[in-house]
Amino acid sequence: MTRPGLSAVSAVLAVSVTAFAGLPQKPAPPAPVTSLGSGPIVVIETERGTFEFETYPNEAPKTTAHVLELVRAHFYDGQRFHRVIPNFVVQAGDPASRDPARRDEWGTGGSGKAVGIVEISKRRTHVRGAVALAHPGDARLGDSQFYVALSPAPRLDGDDTVFGQVIAGLEVVASISAGDRIIRASVKGEK
Repeated sequence: MTRPGLSAVSAVLAVSVTAFAGLPQKPAPPAPVTSLGSGPIVVIETERGTFEFETYPNEAPKTTAHVLELVRAHFYDGQRFHRVIPNFVVQAGDPASRDPARRDEWGTGGSGKAVGIVEISKRRTHVRGAVALAHPGDARLGDSQFYVALSPAPRLDGDDTVFGQVIAGLEVVASISAGDRIIRASVKGEK
């Protein structure tokens, strides 16, 4: 029995590579486009998929720093979206939401460190995908709960601090249901 020569093996490999190259390729998703002056990007991995939002440390420095500190401390990991109002908002940030037995308490807790200030920007408004700090009636008491606007909500402008904007995965945000879990929150590029 004779072995095929090197040129025969090369020909087979060339045909295989050419055939593979002709298969339709799935295009890479486009890289998120960030705004001029935006800060760190927060990545939220959920049971429904992942979304990312840019932050605005120049316009909401205390709020942004507070939320980034909580993200870096893994505060949001394992929490659930406790408030979902179709065509309005999805909201998370209450540590009680980790415990399904405490469902009647979801939405009442926080980290215990209120930001203490409302940082309102005329430039950042409640457009679809805006990320803002929720509060219990007094915006100075805003703490860890945040929401993402599912549609424009101009009636909230001037009341809540918009500190971010979803730049990737808005379809994931729109698919979230009450009780869906945040698997992990992180700052993009940090370990």
